[in-house]
Amino acid sequence: MSHNLQDLAERYLAAWNETDPAARRKLIDETWAEDGSYTDPLVEARGRDAIDATLAAVQGEFPGFVFRLAGPVDAHHHIARFTWELGPAGEEPLVLGFDVLAADEEGRIATVLGFLDRVPAV
Repeated sequence: MSHNLQDLAERYLAAWNETDPAARRKLIDETWAEDGSYTDPLVEARGRDAIDATLAAVQGEFPGFVFRLAGPVDAHHHIARFTWELGPAGEEPLVLGFDVLAADEEGRIATVLGFLDRVPAV
């Protein structure tokens, strides 16, 4: 399942990067369990509608920024952990984070627990 978790982590970040609302929602519906949850220090979201709203809000706060993997996806069983970065395309990232993703039996995201390692001062 670890190979599938690599793909799932990549599709997860693709949804964060998708700015077209319909295309983003399609990615969310394909990759997240219906009652999936996302939690980080700033937000708790449960269900696809709340996750979609969270992604849209982050895109609004960081227009033109892109999420990228910042190293390999480490996975076993149904769990993956990975570091990501967020910044303008082709430039030094301003935000660094670490996520733990758990997949359900269908291979969709059941839970993501996010940690923010570096966030710009406001």
